[in-house]
Amino acid sequence: MAAAGTCGTGTRSTGSVVAAASTNNVTSFQRRGPRASGADSGCSRLVSIAGTRPSVRNGQLLVSTGLPALDQLLGGGLAVGTVLLIEEDKYNIYSPLLFKYFLAEGIVSGHALLVASAKEDPADILQKLPAPLIDDSYKKECDEDVCSHKTESDIKMKIAWRYQLLPKMEAGPVSSSRFGHYYDISKRIPQELIETSKWHGFFLPEKISSTFNAEPCSLTSGYMKLLQFIQNIIYEEGFDGSNPQKKQKNILRIGIQNLGSPLWGDDICCTENSDTSHSLTKFLYILRGLLRSSLSACIITMPTHLIQNKAVIARVTNLSDTVVGLESFIGSEKETNPLYKDYHGLIHIRQIPRLNNLIYDISDVKDLAFKLKKKLFTIELD
Repeated sequence: MAAAGTCGTGTRSTGSVVAAASTNNVTSFQRRGPRASGADSGCSRLVSIAGTRPSVRNGQLLVSTGLPALDQLLGGGLAVGTVLLIEEDKYNIYSPLLFKYFLAEGIVSGHALLVASAKEDPADILQKLPAPLIDDSYKKECDEDVCSHKTESDIKMKIAWRYQLLPKMEAGPVSSSRFGHYYDISKRIPQELIETSKWHGFFLPEKISSTFNAEPCSLTSGYMKLLQFIQNIIYEEGFDGSNPQKKQKNILRIGIQNLGSPLWGDDICCTENSDTSHSLTKFLYILRGLLRSSLSACIITMPTHLIQNKAVIARVTNLSDTVVGLESFIGSEKETNPLYKDYHGLIHIRQIPRLNNLIYDISDVKDLAFKLKKKLFTIELD
C-alpha cells in the first residue's frame, strides 16, 4: 500500500512518523513550534500532494472519484494504491459517466492519467470529459432541480422507509477547502486543460500485434501488454513509492475501460467454462501488487452481468479493493414502479476496502438511487 507519510528518498509508514515524533520528544498533545529549515524539515509530516487528503479513519491517502457523493459512501474518497471496480449497467449508459468523472477530476487536480481501452481511442475519451462547475453554478443547478420537484412530503412517500432514517448526502461544497469537484455533463472540459495535462494512452488495437502468441496458462496478449505498459509508466515516471522521485510527487490515475469484454481477447463473457478465465484474475492480482507500492489509484469498468461463471465474479470481487455496481431501470420492472419514478437506477456498494485495520469498514448504506439530470449525475438518499 502506498504510504501517506514520506521523508527524503522513500515512503514511510505512519508508524515511522510517530517514532520520529517521539525521538524529538514531541507528543501528540504538544504544539509544534517553528521548525528550523534543514534536512529534517517536513520529515514527520504527511506528504502534500494536490488533490489528495488523508483519511480520518486510517490515515490512508485519498483521492476523489470525481463524484463527491460517491466519495462520502466510500469513506471519504478512493485510497491511493487501490482498485475501484465499477460493475457496468446492462446497456453501459451510466458506468462511462463515473469513468469520465474520475479522469476529469484527475485533470482538474493536476494528476497524471493513464487511460486504457480496447474500444475507444484514449484521446477521444479525453475530449468527451465533462466540464468542471464552480460553486455558484452548482448551487444554481441544485435550486432549479428542487423547484421542478413536488413537495418534500410527496417525495418521502415514494422512498423506502429505511432511506428516511439515513443521514442526507452533501448537496454541494461545504467549505473552501475543495476535495472533489462537480461537473457539467452537457459541456466538454476546456481544451487548454487537456493540453496542459500529462496523460498516457493505451489503445489495444494499436498495441497488440497479430503475430504475438501467448504461452499456455499465461495472460492473454492484451492483458500482458497492458501490464507492461502500466509498469513502465509507474517506474519510468517516478510513481513507484519505494524509489526516490526526482521531481515533485504526484498521483497517477489509471482508468481501464470494459475490462474482461471480448474486445480484450477474453472469452469469459462468451462461455461458462472459459479457457482463459485465469487470465483476468491473474491480471488483477498483478495489477494490485503494482498499485500497492506506487502513488497511483485505478478505476476499472467491467461488464460483470455478461460473465457466465459466477465463481469468476467472486474471484474478481475478492481481487478488487472497492466494488460498486450500477443497475439501470431501463427494460426492467422498476422502470414503471412508482417508487422509483424520479430515478434512473440504483447504485450498489458491494465492497469497501479494509486498510490498516483488522476488520472491514462497513458502509452506512448498501443500495442508493441515482438520477441523471440535464447537467448532473446525482446519488440520493432522500
